[in-house]
Amino acid sequence: MSNDRPVGLVTGAATGIGSSVALALAKNGYDVVINYSRSEEAAKKTARDAESAGARTVVYRCDVSDDAGVRAMLEATKQQFGRLDVLINNAGTTIDVEPKNLEGMKIEDWNRVFAVNVLGLFLVTRAAVPLLRRSPNGCIVNTCSIAGLRPSAQPLPYAASKAAVANLTKTLANALGPEIRVNAVAPGWMEGDWMKRTLAENYEGLMARRARYTPLKRCCTAADVADTMLSLINGNRFVTGEIIIIDGGFSSTT
Repeated sequence: MSNDRPVGLVTGAATGIGSSVALALAKNGYDVVINYSRSEEAAKKTARDAESAGARTVVYRCDVSDDAGVRAMLEATKQQFGRLDVLINNAGTTIDVEPKNLEGMKIEDWNRVFAVNVLGLFLVTRAAVPLLRRSPNGCIVNTCSIAGLRPSAQPLPYAASKAAVANLTKTLANALGPEIRVNAVAPGWMEGDWMKRTLAENYEGLMARRARYTPLKRCCTAADVADTMLSLINGNRFVTGEIIIIDGGFSSTT
């Protein structure tokens, strides 16, 4: 199928950053492939919101760590839209084990985090490259994290996996240029369900404390991340291999 509108594929698009950037792409004239692995109803809501903004959508269930499923998703994208211009590698997972609790870390949990956050990014990128190379503005934006750039209280496999995402971003930028640009965003403490699960009953107090020590006096939102991703996609045409920190200046001043 021929399609004059640009197309974006967002992994982990049911909620949070993924949902926000899928809607932002729709509002900026993109059709959107909405990937999810578990949250079907949330993914369908993202699709409805994107369609209300004028986009055509495909909702596709796929575990990004499954190569056969990933390749089928990209084939479905090709069949539906005939093109792909933007890939947002956003799917991610973590576990609830404190960094100091080394013996509490199960090997299968460690491997699962890396399977989704690192292997999944590679598999989706590899499957998407043939379509992205045909685009006049082939662009990949990965969701990294401040936890992958500096020590934090995040679980060890999550932080290590995001460090791998940072390295992959730079390595892939070199490997895929000049046809495809590859960048990443690294949010700091972000409002929403992810941090609510992490901080539990301490969420309100710790988020308020972080905001006080942040130059811009608030914490990051999913909309902030989506805005930065769009800037990397639609502007910044001579930028690749970069990791943009989105934390209101906190990591630069503390």
